[in-house]
Amino acid sequence: MGLILKIFKVSFRIFVGFIIVSIVSVILFRWLPVPITPLMIIRCIEQKADGKNMTLKHDWVSLEEISPKLQLAVVCSEDQNYLKHFGFDWGAIEKAMKANEKGSKIRGGSTISQQTAKNVFLWPGRSYIRKAFEVYFTLLIEICWSKERIMEVYLNSIEMGNGVYGAESAAQYWFKKPAVKLNKSESAAIASILPNPVKYVANPPSAYISKRKAWIMQQMSFWGNQLDYDKYNDEDVKTDKTEERTKQTKSRKR
Repeated sequence: MGLILKIFKVSFRIFVGFIIVSIVSVILFRWLPVPITPLMIIRCIEQKADGKNMTLKHDWVSLEEISPKLQLAVVCSEDQNYLKHFGFDWGAIEKAMKANEKGSKIRGGSTISQQTAKNVFLWPGRSYIRKAFEVYFTLLIEICWSKERIMEVYLNSIEMGNGVYGAESAAQYWFKKPAVKLNKSESAAIASILPNPVKYVANPPSAYISKRKAWIMQQMSFWGNQLDYDKYNDEDVKTDKTEERTKQTKSRKR
């Protein structure tokens, strides 16, 4: 009985410690740049194990220093409901599950928020344990960070080439220019390789990447070639006001 109690106490302390550390980390990263991610470390170890030179290109820049075209391109490519959802796109998850059940091609339903949580705080993998941690951290960053901050961290942390991480390094690597100067075509090219940035090349693009790039550019046009972070917030406010007026009208009639 004494041993079970000790194990419980130790487990409880570890659990509480994890909760405290995770919350503090998320709060700190609301303002501080993320210096390095678990994936960056893993890739360096893999490069060393393969006898290659360790390559890690990563330059943190603010969201204002990243082209709005690239911000829109990744939304069109990765998560078109990004501004609407609270971390999870249940429609996309359901479609992904149905596609996976057919067995021909595995698809993911991860949102930009989920990918950010995974890249910054976790390790690559498909286990249920890692997924559970991903859900936890996704909820945390949605609660503590704005959509702009999530996008900023996402575009500074994700893999965008072999040993290339973040928008600034990717822009310099693929197009020899700063991220803020990326145009629509260049932004779509970078977004088109995100499913597998180690395998695919943004410039010059293959036939497959060119096709993806053209589709992303088409989607960007459908969006009016701009990403309005306040759009859905404004719509929510209007909806709330409309509902309030409706309630007041009904109460007067009574």
